[in-house]
Formats: sequence, structure tokens, C-alpha cells
Amino acid sequence: MDFLKELNIAAMNNGVSTGSTWLDHTGAAIASTSPTDGKTIASVSTTTRDNYDAVIAKAQSAFEEWRTWPAPKRGEVVRQIGDALRQRKEALGKLVSYEMGKSLQEGLGEVQEMIDICDFAVGLSRQLHGLTMHSERPGHRMYEQYHPLGLVGIISAYNFPVAVWSWNAALAWVCGDVCIWKPSEKTPVCGVACQLITAEVFAKNNVPEGVSCLITGERETGAWMSADTRIPLLSATGSTRMGKAVGTAVAERLGRSLLELGGNNAIIVTPNADLDMALIGCVFGAVGTAGQRCTTTRRLIIHESVYDGFVQKLAAAYGQLRIGDPLDSNNHVGPLIDREAVAIYSNAITQCKAQGGRFIVEGGVLEGAGYESGCYVKPCIAEAENHYPIVQHETFAPILYVMKYNTIDEAIALQNGVPQGLSSAIMTQNLREAERFLSQQGSDCGIANVNIGTSGAEIGGAFGGEKETGGGRESGSDAWKVYMRRQTNTINYTDKLPLAQGIKFDL
Repeated sequence: MDFLKELNIAAMNNGVSTGSTWLDHTGAAIASTSPTDGKTIASVSTTTRDNYDAVIAKAQSAFEEWRTWPAPKRGEVVRQIGDALRQRKEALGKLVSYEMGKSLQEGLGEVQEMIDICDFAVGLSRQLHGLTMHSERPGHRMYEQYHPLGLVGIISAYNFPVAVWSWNAALAWVCGDVCIWKPSEKTPVCGVACQLITAEVFAKNNVPEGVSCLITGERETGAWMSADTRIPLLSATGSTRMGKAVGTAVAERLGRSLLELGGNNAIIVTPNADLDMALIGCVFGAVGTAGQRCTTTRRLIIHESVYDGFVQKLAAAYGQLRIGDPLDSNNHVGPLIDREAVAIYSNAITQCKAQGGRFIVEGGVLEGAGYESGCYVKPCIAEAENHYPIVQHETFAPILYVMKYNTIDEAIALQNGVPQGLSSAIMTQNLREAERFLSQQGSDCGIANVNIGTSGAEIGGAFGGEKETGGGRESGSDAWKVYMRRQTNTINYTDKLPLAQGIKFDL
């Protein structure tokens, strides 16, 4: 395929790199299979323990030099990475779409997110500011400043195989950190492609080898990173189960973890909503990326007065969805990532029915011409209760649960009544309802939207959630601070040494 050639992807790729250098003597290969057509894209060699330790050592050495570069100079390098991504946007977008299975529009949009975060990081490189404060002691000045943290480990998930890495890496680099990235074992070729692009820019700018490292592997590799005291910060994106394991291991060594975990996101549809606009937000939120976003809309909480009519519109819209090859721009929905995901989807439908759910739009696995990979499924809608165990659980597939409410307080209680706390939304033109939803007594999620859906966050705002979503924040706002260590400084410019709190200590 032309886009693989443009990205320099071969049939067999080394998956261990410290930049321009690709390490030999690597481990067993992972074959990356496209859920689009079931064909093998390429194989990628994995990381051995010796490789891993060599990468960490190179990263430690690189940090000693990289942190001395002025932040605006580091930002200039990141700017060039953004330009390189612009040049390869179409090719990389197609690879994302083909390896992961999301629609081409979403694949291109993911690369645009990478470009956007590079632009954001360039400006940030001149804004890494601290605070000044008045001292209680005369002739003293107090301020705080931020220093690079060191090695930042990044474990990314298959559903956003490139964007989430860039959210972390672009910010960490301008902060003066170095990055060690373990891409998902389900989308390793995207990781190789990004490393090749980055290495080319870094080499042109004489960036020390080891500032951008790639270590391809499976669960064991992530466990090495979690337990490694040489990595002060580990950013991990994935399931709540995975996040609990990572968070526990990192906490045992008193390291820092940035966790972006599961979501069970709801949209409240009120009688005061623009229902035509709400319909678009609800459908895209539920079926975008075939339901494989952490921000996917999984629950619709609809006022009883508009419930029947809105559900009818929803069912009619589902009837118009085109499911097929994600590289075909005419299709709305691509495949799930693999057959294991299909089995989880089918099991969730079975559980929903057993627990009392009634399907308004039936699901099922698609077969026949164009669906040979066995990964294509029908987006479905079930009438369910919020307390059903399957509704409380995040199923990474296009299953939408709908339910009724009577009062706005009841709707908010239903929205909050799940273990996860990532994204939420309300559709209303009523100011009081909107403000009630956004108040401290409203949504308990890290993201709360009005008149837009639960997915499609911009990079300018901090991204993340509460409860079992992990509490991490990435991307915009002041999320950069997690990649740095804070230092408070007090300077005495007098010839006396007064102590704080009025303590006397004379010799």
C-alpha cells in the first residue's frame, strides 16, 4: 500500500529504538493484523529485558543534556515535528485507520490532534512559569519554579494509537523530559511510523539520542516500566483493570502515575433540547470509532416527555449507518479491533438481555462480502436500567443504553451513578438546567459539556476524569505541570538570618 511505503514501513520492523538507532537482538515478533480485511500489515520485533535496560540507560544519558537546552529551543524542535506530521498527515491517517479500524476521517483527525498539540507545546515552551510570593521575613524573596522531571514512560492504548502518545510526548519534551513509549501491542506499526518521523526531525536538530525511545512489547514490558524507579512518571491509558495494576506498582515505589482509564459516559436529553442537533451528537458519540473511545456515549438519559419520539429518531438514524471498510469515506462505522473484542461485544448483548434489557435496535456480527475479517458488528440500542451490572460496566463496543428520567436531579443522579467519571453532556437550551449540570452538585466527571456530545475533546483543555477513570489530566490547560517537579525558593539578601514563625535562635 502506498501509505506504508511513504512511512517507510517494511514487512518486518524493529520495534526497539532510542531515536535514529534501532537496537539489535530483539525479542519475538508481533504480527499486526488489520481488522479491516484480516491481512497482516507488518511484523514488529519486541523488547527483551536487555534491550529495555539499554534503552533506559540511553534515555538517562540523553536527559542530562536535553534538560540544559533552553525551553524555546526545545519548542522549536517540536514545531518541526508538527510540520513533519503535516507533510505525512494523509499517509499516517490512513495507517491509523487501517491498523486500528476507525474511519479515515477519524484517522486524519487523530493526526490533526498530534499537529495541534505540537502547536500548543511550541507556545507553552515560553510559558513554563512559576509564582512569586511575599515573605513574612524582611529582606527575603520567595518564588517557585519548575524543573524537568526526567524519564517519562508512556503506555498508550490501541483506540488512539498515535494521538495520546503525542499529548504526553510533545509536552514532556518542551518541559525538558525524555520519553519512553510502549505503544499498544495491537497497533505497533503506528508506533514505528511515529518513531521514524520523530527520529528524522531530531537528527536534523542534533537532539541527543534517547530523547524519544520506542519499546514494543506486551504486558510484561508495561510491568517493567511500572516497577522501574528510574522512571519518575508513568502515563498509562487503558482499562480500569490495567490502570489499577499500573497505579499500584508505581505507588509502591512512590513514583507518579498519570492514569487515563475507562469511561461510562452519558448524555442527558431534556425537553428543552434542540432534538435534531442532539441526535447528531448522540449518534456520533455512540458509534464513532465503533464505540471504542474512552469518551464514547454509552448511556442516554432522556426525559420521559420526549423519550418515545427521540428513541424513534435514534433508531431511524441507526438504520442509515453504513458499516464497512474504514478507508472508504462513504462508511460511518468500521470494525472492532479484533475478534476478542467481538466476543466481548456479543457477550455484553447476551448479559443485557439476561438482566432485563430490551433491544430497540438489534446487534449482531456481520458476515459475508466485505466482512471477512470477522470484526464488523452492528451498532445497537437497548432499553435498560442504570443499575444493571452490564450498564455499570464499560463495554468497548457500539452498544448504547437508553433510559428515562423525570426531574433534572434524577437525571444527574443517574449520570453520576456509575463507577467511572470521564465525560458527560447535557442537551438543553434552558440556562438553569445547563448551570445545574455544571455546578458542584452536577456532573462528577472530569469533562462536562453542554449541547455537544461526550467525545471529540479539543487539545486546549485538560483531558481526564475522576473515580475509576483515574484522575489524570493530559493535553491542554496546565497539564504540563505533571511532567515537571516544583521547587520553592527563598532568597535572603540581608546580613541577618531571621527565622520563620518568629522563632528565636541566637548564638
